[in-house]
Amino acid sequence: MKKINIVKENRDYNRIIEKNKPFRYKDYIIYIDKRESSIYKFGFSVGKKIGNAVVRNKVKRQIKEIVSQNDYKNDFDCIIIVGKGILNRSFSEMSQDLNFALRKLNLVKERKDA
Repeated sequence: MKKINIVKENRDYNRIIEKNKPFRYKDYIIYIDKRESSIYKFGFSVGKKIGNAVVRNKVKRQIKEIVSQNDYKNDFDCIIIVGKGILNRSFSEMSQDLNFALRKLNLVKERKDA
């Protein structure tokens, strides 16, 4: 995932979370802020209830890898908050669930196989 596609500022996290309603799916809470821009941005949040720093960073790396596998539309900011149940899931289950949620929110570009 490129640095330009990551939400970095705390004020941006707060703006997106306060301004928008959450979409909840299994162990994910996703906030989408639609805007007019030429890029998309993702932010990730893994709370201290998930585990120690090693576990939290592993989960973040896995989520970033799942997100980087798709092509996205260019007009949104997205915050993904991970719940405690994520520890009971395999990487493939995490991938299926997150990809389903992102498609349901209409963020992923449709593939043109021809």
